[in-house]
Amino acid sequence: MDLGLKDKVALVLGAGGGLGGAIARSLAAEGAKLALADVSAEGLARIAAEVKGLGAEAITLEWDLADLAAIETNVARIEAELGPVQVLVNNTGGPPPTPAAGQDPALWAKHFNAMVLSVIALTDRVLPGMKAAGWGRVVTSTSSGVVAPIPNLGISNALRSTLLGWSKTLSREVARDGITANIILPGRIATSRIRFLDEQKAKREGRDVAQVEAESTGSIPAGRYGEPQEYGDAVAFLASTRASYINGSVIRVDGGLIASI
Repeated sequence: MDLGLKDKVALVLGAGGGLGGAIARSLAAEGAKLALADVSAEGLARIAAEVKGLGAEAITLEWDLADLAAIETNVARIEAELGPVQVLVNNTGGPPPTPAAGQDPALWAKHFNAMVLSVIALTDRVLPGMKAAGWGRVVTSTSSGVVAPIPNLGISNALRSTLLGWSKTLSREVARDGITANIILPGRIATSRIRFLDEQKAKREGRDVAQVEAESTGSIPAGRYGEPQEYGDAVAFLASTRASYINGSVIRVDGGLIASI
């Protein structure tokens, strides 16, 4: 199936990580031009080499999303070197595991800026170009915690849920401009983030990590963690011309983990 992404300019946030890197590879395989953004120069270099090996044109941007002032500079560079952003993949890192209660307001503010306000401000920056072209895709990656809150991820559950209301509202505002806005959420995908969370749970409960992993995969109907590339391929489809009538949706890539309808 031709997804119609050849030569589309795609900006992937968090591209140096497990999910972001998988998304970048899937878009590269479809012929998209890639702007790869991440705070990790090492991660960016690795993913850039991989997507260029797939024949993709790509630039890298070492980008701290909490720095809102960097948005204009970085987007202007993308426009100058690749063209206007046509596909925006909002994929941010997660906060540390915490209960919902008793957290310092400064910690909430720090992660609100990095995980929510940065996404909103960046999307606002690229939307005029999408509207001018009459076509665009905004895909925002969140977490299964927005549907079924995950214990001890209080900040993540709350802040990522904010993006659901924003994306749904946005989707209704831009649909007539040929733009779609969708949420995609991972269940337990085999990335370093999931490994970290399993290790933290094992430490809290005084158990072996292997026990925690076995318990976790046992709760997933598919019986395993997802592969990052399975997630990346789902994002690529939502970003494609083939998904033009999917708008304002929340798509789960979770192996059936979330029990609710």
